[in-house]
Amino acid sequence: MTKIDIRHAIREDIPAIVSMLADDALGATRESPDDLTPYQSAFERLQNDPNQLLLVADRDGKVVGTLQLTIIPGLSRKGSTRSIIEGVRVHSSERGHGLGTQLIEWAVDESRRQSCHLVQLTSDLTRTDAHRFYERLGFTGSHVGFKLQL
Repeated sequence: MTKIDIRHAIREDIPAIVSMLADDALGATRESPDDLTPYQSAFERLQNDPNQLLLVADRDGKVVGTLQLTIIPGLSRKGSTRSIIEGVRVHSSERGHGLGTQLIEWAVDESRRQSCHLVQLTSDLTRTDAHRFYERLGFTGSHVGFKLQL
């Protein structure tokens, strides 16, 4: 296999990213790959916010993975900065070959470079395989998450 390049996403990557977001049981019900307009608007907001990093894993010009890393300065934990990893997806053809690990390791290393003291993420309760994956990488299920749909 050829080398993976982890880089910042560009506008042309949006269709591939959205396709990966939609490529599972949960994503299929909440994503709309046929209408990229809202994703393009969101991409612009991400690009204009220095605390947002939207990454892709690129193999030979094909986007095969993605994640979003958010850097959050705060007052809690003695003024610590933390990061949040969101939207981790690996193309179905790449699963099981270590790409997810590479993406998470990149995000953790970038979090250190940004002087974060904590990296956090959430995962839907139904994603039990993902939970095992994150635990294998050293994450612990330490909190209960709550969401309010608006």
